[in-house]
This record gives sequence, structure tokens and C-alpha cells, in this order.
Amino acid sequence: MGDRSGPRGRRPGWACGCRRDTGGCRPSTRIRHGKVSARPGVTRRRADLLLITAAAVWGVSFVVVKDALTSASPLIFLAARFTIATIVLAPLANLRSRFSAAELRAGLILTLLLASGFATQAYGLQYTTPARSAFIVAMSSVLAPLIALVLLKHRTGWIVFLALLVAGVGIYFLTAPDAGGLNRGDLWTLVTAVVFGGHIVAVSEFSKRFDAQRLVWLQLPGTAIGSLIAALLLEHIRFDWSPSLVAALLFLAVMSTAVALVWQFRAQREMSSARASLIFCFEPVFAALTSWLFWGETFSVSQGVGAGLIFGGMVLAVIGEQRAEANELSG
Repeated sequence: MGDRSGPRGRRPGWACGCRRDTGGCRPSTRIRHGKVSARPGVTRRRADLLLITAAAVWGVSFVVVKDALTSASPLIFLAARFTIATIVLAPLANLRSRFSAAELRAGLILTLLLASGFATQAYGLQYTTPARSAFIVAMSSVLAPLIALVLLKHRTGWIVFLALLVAGVGIYFLTAPDAGGLNRGDLWTLVTAVVFGGHIVAVSEFSKRFDAQRLVWLQLPGTAIGSLIAALLLEHIRFDWSPSLVAALLFLAVMSTAVALVWQFRAQREMSSARASLIFCFEPVFAALTSWLFWGETFSVSQGVGAGLIFGGMVLAVIGEQRAEANELSG
């Protein structure tokens, strides 16, 4: 579950932006355009390495969540995960001043989207494989420009529509009959992709008006509380304490959220939004590799074609958004 509450969106910039995850938190405050001076000592090569490592951590998180859900019900697991993440990230957020009413409203909208995305993703992972989940969730970066077009009247280029077509054909092959067809988990995960697409758009808009780190942190306690309330009302709570479950919670809350977000903030100061987005495209690739190593998951020929087409659609979306940015600057 790539981290979606971190700085992964773009103007309208969302290609390959997830997770992400403060989850899977991918992700997503807005990536700054062009190169911005970084902290001393963060070279281009080191920035690339930091961001690739963050993408790898978010890719691995799909497998970690899948395994953890054998010991815990989805909503109570999310509540525990985001409670720990809230505590870990609190020292890194600018919390010295009180939140304004406008910040709280923005935080509420982002929290509803983030919590809904992680909940549907967790439910989906109970019935589908980590690699399939990762590639379907990656559709969010292709859907985001279209969501912005419909809701905010943002203009977008023809390449983005081509990207959606290519990725849509990829979904068809990924869930083809010889791969078991479109199952219940895939359907839940398609909902996740739409919700995370909306989250990317919302973060891109709100991050223009509010402090990014405060917005990131504000979503964490909201998601924890919302998941806990939903768990008490909607699910048969199951939480079987074990060393593996504790390790999964710590990995997701500390590595996939706190540490990976710090890496991301530092790395993106030293690269363009398009370069960062291309690196984020490898998140589902890392998920597929990890699932193969630990779960023995393999792709059929049609699934491999589908995954390749989705990856191609993500790259096309990056190219389309890069052209749109260039046209904006030149116009």
C-alpha cells in the first residue's frame, strides 16, 4: 500500500504519484516544479537513491499488508497502523500553531478520501494478490487528471486520454479469464484507484494554500480515528497479537510512513516533478518482485502484458503532464 498522504501529487500533476501510502500513507502533497536547491550534501545521485528506496518500501508494503491481514481485520489494523504513524510523525510536523478552520476542513476532506482508499485497498487485498493490487492502484495516477478535468475543469492533453486507454486495456489483460478473471478483490481495488485519484487531486489543490507537512500529519489521526469508529460499527474485530503482526505494524508506520516520507521530502528538492513521477512508476514493479519472492506469485503471459500496459500508461501520463507544464510555462 503505497503511501498516499505524502508529497506525491503534481500540478495538475499526478502521474505515478501514490501511493502512493502513508499507508501505501501514496502518497501526496504537491511536487515542486523543476529543480529546487536541496539541503547541503543531497546530491542528484543520492536523491535518486532515496526516492527509489522509498518506492521500494512502498512496493514491499503491499505484501506486508497482505500478510498482516491474516492476523487482523482490515479496519482495526488500519486504526493501529495510523495511530503509530501519528505518534512517529508528530515531531516532524509543524504543529506549533493551532490549525485554522480552513485547514481542518481541508484535512477532513483529505482524511475521508485517504481512509476510504486504504479501507477499500485492505479489503481488496483479502481477495486478490499483492502484485495485482499494486498495478490496479497505480491506475490512480492515470485517473487523477481526468478527475481534475471533470471536477475542476483543468485542461489536459490528448496523451493523458491515450494513457488511460492503454492502462485500461492493461487492466483487462491483468484480470483476464486465464488469470482468474475480475474477482471481488480487484473490484474493491478499482474503487481504491478512483478514490486515490481524487485524493491526489485534492492534495494538489489544498497544498497550494496550506503547509504541506501539516496537511500530511493532519490526515493521520483522522484516518486512525475514522478507521477505529468504522471497525467498531462495521466489522467483526480480529486482532491476533504476534511478533509478525507487530513487525508489520512497525514497518508500515515507521518505514513506509515516517522514514520514507522524510526520504521523499529530501529527494524531491533535488529533481524535477517528471523525474520523481517516473521513479514512482516503479512502485508496483517492486510490489510484483516482492510478491514473487515471498508469496511465489507469478504472472501469466496475459497478466504480464497487462502489467506492462499499465506501466506504459503511467509513463505516458507523466509525458502528458510534462508537456502540459511546458505549454503552461511557455504560454
